[in-house]
Amino acid sequence: MEERLQKLISACGLASRRTAEEWIIAGRVTVNGQRAQLGDKADLDRDRVEVDGRALTPGGDRVYLMLHKPRGYVTTLSDEKGRKTVAALVSDCPTRVWPVGRLDMDSEGLLIMTDDGALTNRLLHPSHEVEKEYLVWVTGDVKRAVPVLSTPMELDGERLFPARVRQGRSSGGVTQLSIVIHQGKYRQVRRMCAHAGLTVLRLKRVREGGLNLDRTLKPGQWRYLTPQEVLSLSHLEEKG
Repeated sequence: MEERLQKLISACGLASRRTAEEWIIAGRVTVNGQRAQLGDKADLDRDRVEVDGRALTPGGDRVYLMLHKPRGYVTTLSDEKGRKTVAALVSDCPTRVWPVGRLDMDSEGLLIMTDDGALTNRLLHPSHEVEKEYLVWVTGDVKRAVPVLSTPMELDGERLFPARVRQGRSSGGVTQLSIVIHQGKYRQVRRMCAHAGLTVLRLKRVREGGLNLDRTLKPGQWRYLTPQEVLSLSHLEEKG
């Protein structure tokens, strides 16, 4: 997706937007070898943007992965109980990376892994309210449950904000729900569904912020994030 150059430079952590504008006016910024003008846009997945001859790279030398976590793996780098961990799934990555947040052992889907501690902390901090979307296959009285899920509730003394819920297909007594939350409490979606009288059969995270699970990734597979995807995470930082 194209963005104004000053926004790209700022999101990559090089300077404020105002300073980036001054750099563009001064002729220090090029796009695909051509001197940039104020108001120009670029897509870092397609264009080479340079500042003083150095390529603009979101995250610098840090590493960012998207893993399609399968069920049956714990979201840790090691496990004292000897269970399978997500670390084994990315063992062929030459850089040591860790998971951003958690998906419980019985859940699957999008898991960001990185060696960027600052980004990890910002994405997980409650003040940033990063949205997380889950597809949840449930049984029970969905008609009654949806209003419960969509209003504030308290579980084990913890106040949970209302979820954004959309009902999908139903077949054989099983209904698919899309549930969007922006907190990250322990097993939050499962606990919310149980409180609403639903039984969860399957839970899959498909989005975090503006980052969607790549449908071409099979469970257990991973890939590096594109520059534009890394940039979308940087934009999340800006919102915080």
